[in-house]
Amino acid sequence: MPNFNGVWSLSTQYQYAADWPLIPDTTIVLFMGGDTNPAAGAYSNVIEQLSLASLGNSTDFGDLSAVRILLTSLGSATRGVAGGGFNGSANINTIEYVTFSSAGNVTDFGDMSQSVRGLGSLANSTRGVFASGTTANDTMEYITIANTGNVTDFGNLSFARHTAPGCASPTRGLFGNGTEAPNSYANTNVIEYITIASTGNVTDFGDRTTDKGRGVSCSDSVRGLFAGGATVNIIDFVTIATTGNATDFGDLTSNRVEPAGAAGRVKGIFAGGYTSSSDTSTNVIEFVTIQSAGNASDFGDLTVSKNTVSGCSNGHGGLG
Repeated sequence: MPNFNGVWSLSTQYQYAADWPLIPDTTIVLFMGGDTNPAAGAYSNVIEQLSLASLGNSTDFGDLSAVRILLTSLGSATRGVAGGGFNGSANINTIEYVTFSSAGNVTDFGDMSQSVRGLGSLANSTRGVFASGTTANDTMEYITIANTGNVTDFGNLSFARHTAPGCASPTRGLFGNGTEAPNSYANTNVIEYITIASTGNVTDFGDRTTDKGRGVSCSDSVRGLFAGGATVNIIDFVTIATTGNATDFGDLTSNRVEPAGAAGRVKGIFAGGYTSSSDTSTNVIEFVTIQSAGNASDFGDLTVSKNTVSGCSNGHGGLG
């Protein structure tokens, strides 16, 4: 292998491209809220963080303003935003944010149009979009992440459902799966898409390989992954810029219901969740390489086992 001094022609650069040192993925992932004891309803306000630069366990970042489960979260390059959820007695409409580069507690952002839990969300570098919820509605609303303020109407899903996870490229957002009625298991395998910079209703994209609800999604700028759901360990992928049905990617290490998902430039991360239809949850964090199909591998652990936790990052596919 040559040294890397001097000026190289393009052909020489391509010849030795594999020998160039890789730039580490410094993406920060946040995990927000969750239920640490399903049998007792021990809801959490804790925000945990990890860096995708190396494998390891999560550490404390700060706190939400109150305990929350079934919230949703999204990120820009600078801010992580949490919306909606259930605080133990009622659904809430609160939106809060943190700055990825500075650990600490949340700051108020604004409000959603209704109090709701079980939302899906996605973002690019400018906008965050929230969709659906456990009132089994078809609403989509958006925020401008760099500002603060209440949501604005975006459009509608093709039908009412909740827990429909979202992922994105810089231009297109996908919402997939979901449960069609409040507090039921009438699940769907439908994937739909929006153009994030505009407003309007969804367009059909295709179908996931399974109709199991309460799963999770993440993406780089090219591929979207849909993982887990009601007692399955399946990971599917789609190419975001096209339309069509999902293709098998691999498997999680165990069945996961209501885990958290997030992504960096290279890795997709899945954390926590129920490990079966019972009240058993996990602290396991695992990862896949998004552009290389295969089964998930161990990344580290959350500080405690939890489910109904939400994940976001400052390096996902919606940011380019």
